[in-house]
Amino acid sequence: MQFEITKEFIQKVKQLIVANDSIAVAKIFQEMHPADIADVLDEIEFDEAVFVIRLLDSETTSDILEELEEDTREKVLEELSTKEIAEEIDELETDAAADIIAELPEERIEQVIAQLEDKEHAKDIVDLMRYDEDSAGGLMGKELVAVKENWTVTKTVKEMRKQAQDLDEVYIVYVVNDTGELLGRLSLKSLLTAKTNTLVKDVYISDIHSVKTKDHADDIAQIMQKYDLFVIPVVDELNHLVGNITIDDVVDYIKDEADKDYQMAAGLTDDVEADDTIFELIKGRLPWLILGLFGGLLSVLIMSGFDEALIANKELFFFAPLIAAMAGNVGVQSSAIIVQGLANKIIKGSMWKRLLKEVGISLINGTVLSILVVFFSYQFGLGWLFSITVGFSLIVVIIMAALVGTFVPIILDKKGIDPALATGPFITTSNDIFGIFIFFYLAKVLLGF
Repeated sequence: MQFEITKEFIQKVKQLIVANDSIAVAKIFQEMHPADIADVLDEIEFDEAVFVIRLLDSETTSDILEELEEDTREKVLEELSTKEIAEEIDELETDAAADIIAELPEERIEQVIAQLEDKEHAKDIVDLMRYDEDSAGGLMGKELVAVKENWTVTKTVKEMRKQAQDLDEVYIVYVVNDTGELLGRLSLKSLLTAKTNTLVKDVYISDIHSVKTKDHADDIAQIMQKYDLFVIPVVDELNHLVGNITIDDVVDYIKDEADKDYQMAAGLTDDVEADDTIFELIKGRLPWLILGLFGGLLSVLIMSGFDEALIANKELFFFAPLIAAMAGNVGVQSSAIIVQGLANKIIKGSMWKRLLKEVGISLINGTVLSILVVFFSYQFGLGWLFSITVGFSLIVVIIMAALVGTFVPIILDKKGIDPALATGPFITTSNDIFGIFIFFYLAKVLLGF
């Protein structure tokens, strides 16, 4: 059953902390899952959270640190001594430990690593910190079970017991040669049914998917999704087994990337949250708002250049917001589909075919919408010529907006820029400007100003 945080529970915890009742507070949290404790600590005051953390054992608090929101964890780590941090890091798996240590200031990183009791653990952490955080090396952990191809089943079982002692889970048993090259995997069934003197090389499975340390996290997620993998080994350039990535690490990455793309699409330049400071929220929002402002001012300048058209047909002014809105909506729809396709690696084939496809879709959608606009305009007594001018302009604007929304993300992706940039205010503002210009220019031509 999922734990639910209630106001009554939070109030009770706060009262016990104020009363300095350490025994009662520890009793409340000792049976809770670290993820639930982290949620509670995010709900109470910071000094209260530190009070709770200091009461719990290192194994529990290390798991809590891993689950805490990054901002909260950063504040907690500032309150802990380097020795206390080292004690927590010693309890964590290498991938989580490397991520947390990387958040510390440079001088504290060296101090914490120097105080780690398990020197092999420290070495593995330092090794992981060399990799980019969005690469296989940055996502992987060093904890795994590997056996050699020339071992007998008896020796294999004995060695597996030793290696598995410090692991929370054993997802897969890897098979390597004497130099550490990955050869395959060993199934539990083969291990249980083979004779004790059978060699691993006679029963292991060579069919295994792997990734290299420099492979990007997006590619890893694609592979694990395609082949329904819950763990995947990581090898270096010489195919030596150096670690493995579990599905929970990939899910965390996908969630973080989805959050970033969603915020970018909403017009946020930085990774911000609702409880961030006013300055951080302004910093994340203001740049795109300034862009939108300049885009609006440019639209005003464009309209001012067609003052004769507005004087002769003031009704054009009332249709300008409709044209701009439709351009923005169509552009966002097209870009959203393309960005999703790029993320899922399904944008393939000829660009000309995609061009014709988008023009065809836009032509059909634009025709349907323009018919509705022509009917509406004529019903209000604006005349056939004016109504048809607005409808034709809408078709052209929709086709243009769809093409911009389709090809801008593709161009950005080819240039190494996050295509999600094209799903937000950037595409909306640019299409507003182009839409206004096309509308008034066609009106000038067709209505004869």
